Amino acid sequence: VAFQPCRVGERSTSSLGRAGAGAVRSSVAWPSRGCVELGGWDPCPKPLCLVRCRGEGVEPDSLFRRLVKRDVAGSPFLVHLEVFDGLCLVTGPQDEPLATCTAERWYVGPGVQRVPIREGRVRGALLLPPGPGPFPAVIDLFGGAGGLIEFRAGLLASRGFAVLALAFFAYEDLPRTLSQLDLEYFEEAANLLLQHPKVRGPGLGVVGVSKGAEVALAMATFLPQVVATVWINGTAFLHGNPLTYKGLHIPPIPYHTERMLFTELGAMDNSAIFADPRDPACSASAIPVEKIQGKVLFVVGEDDRSFNSKLFAQLATARMRQDAYRLLSYPGAGHLIEPPGSPLCSVSSLRGSPRPVVWGGEPQAHAKAQEHSWQEIVQFLEVHLGPAASIKL
Repeated sequence: VAFQPCRVGERSTSSLGRAGAGAVRSSVAWPSRGCVELGGWDPCPKPLCLVRCRGEGVEPDSLFRRLVKRDVAGSPFLVHLEVFDGLCLVTGPQDEPLATCTAERWYVGPGVQRVPIREGRVRGALLLPPGPGPFPAVIDLFGGAGGLIEFRAGLLASRGFAVLALAFFAYEDLPRTLSQLDLEYFEEAANLLLQHPKVRGPGLGVVGVSKGAEVALAMATFLPQVVATVWINGTAFLHGNPLTYKGLHIPPIPYHTERMLFTELGAMDNSAIFADPRDPACSASAIPVEKIQGKVLFVVGEDDRSFNSKLFAQLATARMRQDAYRLLSYPGAGHLIEPPGSPLCSVSSLRGSPRPVVWGGEPQAHAKAQEHSWQEIVQFLEVHLGPAASIKL
C-alpha cells in the first residue's frame, strides 16, 4: 500500500552462526508506490522508497563485535530480511512479517583458490583467480586487529587479482603484539608473491587500512616492487612502533593516552591521543613519501574517530609529486571503509584494547563512500597493474 509505514529488519549471520556488531538493524520505510526496495544505498535516490534509520538493535551476545567474514572460501554470509507492518521497533514472537527473504553474500567467485602461506617468515593466505594467469598481484593489509583477515582479498581475487592477505602479528607463530615494523618482512612477502608462477610482475600493488595503511605507505616509499598503493584512513608518520629496514630506523611518535576520551557507553575515542604531526618535534617520525616512485590512492573518511586521516593525507600529499597521488575524501565516512555491502561498524572491540574503540561514521554517508571508493580502488589497481579478468559472483 502506498505510503503505508512499515519496518524493515535485517539479521546477518557469520560462519560461526552469530550476529555481529551492526548486523541487526531496524528501519522505517514509507513506500511511495507500495514497494519496499531492499537494497544498498543508491547514490541517486529513487522515489520508490524512503528509508530512514530509526534505531539499531544488536543481540546481547554480539555487543561491540565487528561483523567480519573469516571463512571466505567455505561459506557465504546469510542476510535474512523481514518486512513488518507498522512503526513499532521491537518485534515480538507474535508479529508475523509481511514478507521475508534470505540473501547470500559470497566473498569469492567460482573457482577462486585459497592457498595457506607459510614460507620463510611470511604468514598469510594467497587467493588466486581461476585459470593459468598470469594475474596482477596485490598485498592486502589490515591494522591493529592483527591476525589474518581475508574478505577484501577474496573480493579482489574475484576481480582477477592474485592477492596475498598478509598477517604481520597475532597470527600463528608471528609475534603476539606489534613491537616494531620490520620492513624486511614485508619485502620478503612482496618477493614471494612476485615469484609465484601465476603472478604477473614486475610490480605489485598494496592495499592497507589503518595501521596497514601506514605500512603500505612505507612499502611504497622503500620497496621499488610496489608500484600502486591504496592508503585507507592511515597516517603518514610512525606511531607507537618504530620502523626498521636494513640499518634504517625511523622512531615513532608516542601515543598520549592521557588524552583519551570515553563515550557514554564506555568506548574509547582515540582521536585525541595523537600528537600534532605538524610539530617540528615529530619530523623525524615522518615517512619520507617524497621518495615514492609509484602511484598512491588516498581514501579518507572525514568522520574518522580513530585519528585525523584527512590531515595525515594532506601532509603526505604536500610532499609528493602531483602526478604521484590521488586523494578521495568522504564527508560522514568513518575509519573502517570497506567494500560495499559491509555494515557500518562505528564502534567495536579490538584485540589488545581494554575497552571498545570508536571508529566513527554516519550510516548513509559511510555506505555511499564504500560504494564509490571500492569502484575507484579496483579501477586504480587495474590502471597501474594492468587489466584483470573479473569473475561473476
